[in-house]
Amino acid sequence: MIRPRWQNLKGKNSIQVWSRWSQGIALIATINFAWIVFDLTYLPLRNFWLNRDLYPLPSTPLVIPFKWLPNITSLYDPIKGIKPHEPSQRYIKHFEELDQRLSSENINSTKINELLKIQASLINQLIERLPYIDSARLGNIDKLKSLLRTKAKKDSATEASNYLLNKSYLSKVDWQIERLFWQKEIIPLISSNYIRINDKNGNPLNLSWKIDIPFQLIFLLDILIRAGRLKKRLPGISWNNALLRRWIDLPLLIPFWRWLRLIPVTERLSNSRLIQIEPLRAAISQGVVALLAIELFEVFTLRIIDSLQSAIRSPLLPQRIRSLRSHQSVEQKENNEVIQLVLLWIPLLLTKVGPNMRKELIALFDHALNRSLKEEIVPAKLKDVGLVQKAESALSSQLATSMVDTLLELSKGTGQQISKQDPVLEKLGVDTLDRFWEELACTLEQEAILDKSQELLIRFLEEFKLASVKQVKAQGSVDELISELDGLNFRPEKTAPTNQA
Repeated sequence: MIRPRWQNLKGKNSIQVWSRWSQGIALIATINFAWIVFDLTYLPLRNFWLNRDLYPLPSTPLVIPFKWLPNITSLYDPIKGIKPHEPSQRYIKHFEELDQRLSSENINSTKINELLKIQASLINQLIERLPYIDSARLGNIDKLKSLLRTKAKKDSATEASNYLLNKSYLSKVDWQIERLFWQKEIIPLISSNYIRINDKNGNPLNLSWKIDIPFQLIFLLDILIRAGRLKKRLPGISWNNALLRRWIDLPLLIPFWRWLRLIPVTERLSNSRLIQIEPLRAAISQGVVALLAIELFEVFTLRIIDSLQSAIRSPLLPQRIRSLRSHQSVEQKENNEVIQLVLLWIPLLLTKVGPNMRKELIALFDHALNRSLKEEIVPAKLKDVGLVQKAESALSSQLATSMVDTLLELSKGTGQQISKQDPVLEKLGVDTLDRFWEELACTLEQEAILDKSQELLIRFLEEFKLASVKQVKAQGSVDELISELDGLNFRPEKTAPTNQA
């Protein structure tokens, strides 16, 4: 029955809608992960977001300004439980007032002299590392002291600040130039000071989970939809198993170790075909598999050889050999695989393989007989006679052909007889094999022979174990193995020649 075209259009629309949904969720997950990276790095990079200056080489004065970026600290500080450091803010506010008066009034005025003393007192309080300075900000205080000592060429930071904020010093310099030192060097360090608010448990306050909740709800909805689609495709699967199939999405729902969301985000971007990571995945898996293959081969080899050595060291070795006899086997005699294998392969060798090698066998026997005739039967004086040589070749060829044909005819007949169901022949084969195991076990029960045999076999296996490990090591490293695999996988294919008319 032909399906109506509207049903085909409905199927295509459904696939297209699901593809758009997957791409949309992948983009939302990417945005969420980008925010997580920002959130995790906000505190270490808060100075950058505050001043928008990047110092690629901390030991040098090189700076790259990013003033086009907005100052987001006033918006994101409350989310991270950060409040301004009051002494630092008071110092900055007082400096702005001092800067305004020095730019517009005479330096000898009483108000400016009073402001300079207050400003020096405020900065000295910061230098003394008051208890409310966060330990993470002590590095800024040390840098502040270093800048002041270098600028004033003093040994003490307190003396340096008193010197730089003194009327006698400022009357000798241009304040418009001097203010750049405070605005560019000192103020950014002081403005970066802050205090973390603690919650009821004494931990630093962090409200970023409020931003993460809407994303987690979207991810939960997507996981439920994917599990529902899987259950619709496989009706026999339970909801638990359907949800477990999406174990890779677990980091999207947990509020800790959020950097692990890189895994499901990458998986979604790849499945929605927004990025292509298959070459990278193949390269990584190839290296891992090659390394594991070498390690597993060594482990398996050592385990197998150690097991054989343990079996050989056992004083019960003769009993174990004797247990191989058919009448001591747990299985019935008619299910003896060894006898059945012998009865299967001997007729094949005698009736199929041997006759197909007739030409090679005749050549082999001819050469052997020809050499025997030349070395033992023909006198030395007649060896160089051409007629004698032709006679030797003809005789050896005839003898070889006759011998091979006779043997092959005999082997065919023997093989045909063996291939027939013969209970007597099968019983004789079983008895012969049982007798072999019995005689071998009886021989090994002699203490001297058993000890010597065990010693030789264990020594042989130990040498084989060492040789195997050395052989694996000698074959090259994982890089060489990967190079060999690349040579096989990416070898150019030979194009078949085109037939030209």
